[in-house]
Amino acid sequence: MVEPGTYDDETLVAEAAEDEVRPDDRIDDERHDEENRLKPEYVRGVRDALDQGDKTAVYDLVEPLHPADIADLIELLDTEERAALASSITDLMTSEVVAELNDHVREVMMEALEPGAVATIAEQLETDDAVQLLEDLDEDDQKAIIAELEPETQAAVESALAYPEETAGRLMSRRVMAVPEHLTIGDLIDFLRENGDLEHDFHEVFVIDAAHHPVGTCALNWILTTPRSVKLTDVMKRDQTLIPVTMDQEEVALMFQKYALISAAVVDDSGRLVGQMTVDDIVHIISEEAGEDALLLSGAGDGDINEPIREAYSSRVRWLIANLGTAVVASAIIAFFGAAIEKLVALAVLMPIVASIGGNAGTQTMAVAVRAIATNQLTRANTRRILWKELRVAVLNGATVAVLIGIAAGVLFSPMMGVVIAAAMIINIAVAGLAGVLVPVIFERLNQDPAVASSVFVTMITDSMGFFAFLGLAVASGLTA
Repeated sequence: MVEPGTYDDETLVAEAAEDEVRPDDRIDDERHDEENRLKPEYVRGVRDALDQGDKTAVYDLVEPLHPADIADLIELLDTEERAALASSITDLMTSEVVAELNDHVREVMMEALEPGAVATIAEQLETDDAVQLLEDLDEDDQKAIIAELEPETQAAVESALAYPEETAGRLMSRRVMAVPEHLTIGDLIDFLRENGDLEHDFHEVFVIDAAHHPVGTCALNWILTTPRSVKLTDVMKRDQTLIPVTMDQEEVALMFQKYALISAAVVDDSGRLVGQMTVDDIVHIISEEAGEDALLLSGAGDGDINEPIREAYSSRVRWLIANLGTAVVASAIIAFFGAAIEKLVALAVLMPIVASIGGNAGTQTMAVAVRAIATNQLTRANTRRILWKELRVAVLNGATVAVLIGIAAGVLFSPMMGVVIAAAMIINIAVAGLAGVLVPVIFERLNQDPAVASSVFVTMITDSMGFFAFLGLAVASGLTA
């Protein structure tokens, strides 16, 4: 503790600057490259020390790292090396390191540790982080670890695990600054100084009634700038956004985005305050949901490079099989017009173009629709308007591409071939526009994730319609006569 008047302001600032750890301090050192990633030669050095069984050397190499860098190092190593590293740096495996680990890597490492060791780590974490640590473990492992926790932590973790995954109840922080509504600003300040848990960050104080229902909030700047004699009920903000404990995390993120929230109270079914969500939780959710939707659109499952081989295989192969089935539909249409293709080779040359452009157009519209559904921009109230808008965009796109491909086909083959492929292109891109909206909307109405299988069915529709329109028009126009 610095005694008042011992140092001048410049000295204090200089010493604070010396103690401050900035991200830039770790760049271009012997462990990090210019992009602040661990250098390959540093990782090789750790591997060599592990191979030699030199735990002291391993510890000395890892000890200077930031917890986030230790997590990165663990993820860069093989499964066997991770276990050896963990045993070499036991006291460095802090809750901060565990919280930064990839889900799959954390699950494997937690299963490798004794329940008591995992419980010690969990005790250092916020409840939401402790739940994330345990939720993917086997039920028996969960019970063994929970049994080692302190009673208070045990009750909080069990309560959180009782809620469905990816809901506010699982993700919320149970450390909430809440005070009764009868206090004055002075009472509140005294309470915070004497009884408040100020070790964790908070942005506002929740005001509750006798039944523990949130009735308002007081931002910290209000508290600091309001006279002590003023009652909380006179300055608190009564209009607040309450998050139901069972609300899906994606909906929570949308509420934070829509109302520009920093934090929000989480309430149970009876309206009692049970926790809070903060914007740092939402940043993680948004990043997770965005990556998840992008991967689901491709049928890649979790798409995590640390995902076990069996899980990666099972999550991807089923959509490849589904795609194989939809491809058979397109092939059947080609087979139906086989005689026409034999008579006019140009059809075989040009028909992939129609299907490919239609598929790209469908993917564009589908990506827009899936995002609009995820952000509540596309709902039952405006589906018809969005559908009509996307159809007009598709027709304009189709007409533009049709003119270009029609002129090229007319010059290379025949004027009639140019007309046929231009007409087929407009038809297919228009259908692609409709399918790109309708398929995700139908999945959403069926309570299915529109990002999961939309691409498979949109591709089937655009391929099939492209082949059918082009080959059908070719036969109808007499090109194959």
